[in-house]
Amino acid sequence: MRNIASCYNEHAIKVTDSYCSNPSNQVLYHIPSVQNLVTCIYKVKISTEKQFLIKITWCSLLQQGLFSISISDKFTKNYKQILTTDKSKGSKITESLNSRFKIFWDLSSATYEVGPEPVNGFFVKVLVNSEVGLILGDMEHDTEQRKSNLDDKKSRFVLVSRSEHFSGSSVYSTKAKFCDAGKYHDIVIKCSTEEKGFKNSSAVLFVSIDRKCVIEVKRLKWNFRGNQTIFLDALVVDMMWDVHDWLFNPKNGCAIFMFRTRSGLDSRLWLEEKNLEKNEEEKVGFSLLIYASKNPD
Repeated sequence: MRNIASCYNEHAIKVTDSYCSNPSNQVLYHIPSVQNLVTCIYKVKISTEKQFLIKITWCSLLQQGLFSISISDKFTKNYKQILTTDKSKGSKITESLNSRFKIFWDLSSATYEVGPEPVNGFFVKVLVNSEVGLILGDMEHDTEQRKSNLDDKKSRFVLVSRSEHFSGSSVYSTKAKFCDAGKYHDIVIKCSTEEKGFKNSSAVLFVSIDRKCVIEVKRLKWNFRGNQTIFLDALVVDMMWDVHDWLFNPKNGCAIFMFRTRSGLDSRLWLEEKNLEKNEEEKVGFSLLIYASKNPD
């Protein structure tokens, strides 16, 4: 996360509030690019107060249904992969980080929309030391729970980060929920060309949320990095972009877009390195990171 953060110092280009102050009913009609990889990081706290980060990656580079699970101690963030599979159903037991992990999954009836992540008809369940740590999906899976007298209510996990990889065009469409009490929002990021006379044009970046344009960045070749504050569900959300390689190295370049919730106590978008980890431990936020390529992989 610090990689993109390092781009935004005191000299970073910022879009003025005028871009978002005027009401806009502009709807961005589009043909979205292909989403080929999704990674979600969950913070898990079990009853002993021990905390973990569990990273689940869904990939469609080969086929839908391929996914992996990695775990990390919350304070080291050095992930160890404990499962990679293309099997639609199964279980696995492994020991790591002085704990015992038991994983169950069933994707045999899973349905998908446009990306590699299933939307319903599946479950993924991770037990930590015989306690439910993480459970995803809408299918029931209570056999192990009955055997071990487990209680799902003890499960305390929260999604803290989500990253999505797209390729194939300059339009990217996704959904995101920025807090547990909030709703899912439709997000579209689009780069188009603004005509400025004969043989003259300028790239423009549009960001729409729920079919309303909230950010418009003109002269994108000059404003290829920047940030803008958005207010959603009573939250302060910082939207940042870095499209330098996307514009100037289109064959291999990748644009990066980030949406990150910010506490009202934060006085700056990015804290100093020595204060960053402390700040992260004191609050639970959410970040959505989009990696975008114009060309198919």
